Amino acid sequence: MDNKTLALKAVEAKKASLPTYSHFHVGAAILTEEGNIFSGGNIETSSYSLTICAERTALFKAISEGERKFKAIAIASDAPDFCPPCGACRQVMLDLCGDIDVIMINHKEELKILKLSEMLPFPFGDNELK
Repeated sequence: MDNKTLALKAVEAKKASLPTYSHFHVGAAILTEEGNIFSGGNIETSSYSLTICAERTALFKAISEGERKFKAIAIASDAPDFCPPCGACRQVMLDLCGDIDVIMINHKEELKILKLSEMLPFPFGDNELK
């Protein structure tokens, strides 16, 4: 699967989002090493700290289906420019996916691709827990 196709799956996933309070739709699609795609949207609650981002929705869906190895994640939002994952999502993705590609798509269907390590240069991880 090419990056553009995965990014367009993230755009499609925005339709599943439930941004009741912010009205900011985000969709994500994660690609496994087996070639499977899992997508999800952000889901908000009145207690903002209990809200879940699209990236974690897609990732947790994949993990709940037994997937453990990932290649890339694509993110699309309502913002006119590229929307990077929040810090919490970066940490979760690093812990559960490793240094995968993060593909962001803007409204012009342009892609920006970074390695997760570029977005989280000094991560907290397994080494700090030993």
